[in-house]
Amino acid sequence: MAVTESKIVTGDESEIHDEPHIKGSRVTVQHVHARVEGRGLRPETVADRLGLDVADVYEALAYYHRHPEEMREIEQRRDRITAEADTLERPE
Repeated sequence: MAVTESKIVTGDESEIHDEPHIKGSRVTVQHVHARVEGRGLRPETVADRLGLDVADVYEALAYYHRHPEEMREIEQRRDRITAEADTLERPE
């Protein structure tokens, strides 16, 4: 059985993101998940719009579901950053 190399780059291995993304792109696992499972777009549609192979989309979704704690931490970090930015934008 042939073993293929993962197309997902972890946040620790990445030079462009602090979260997992698809190798050779700036598309994060979180972004793919939000489009497919959050907005209900078909994986083929997401792949086409982002210039990816459909297999990359499925691999990103598989990574998301195999690493629920990591994804939860990323979502919480994004929420904190958004809340902090909202606080900075509102003058007292």
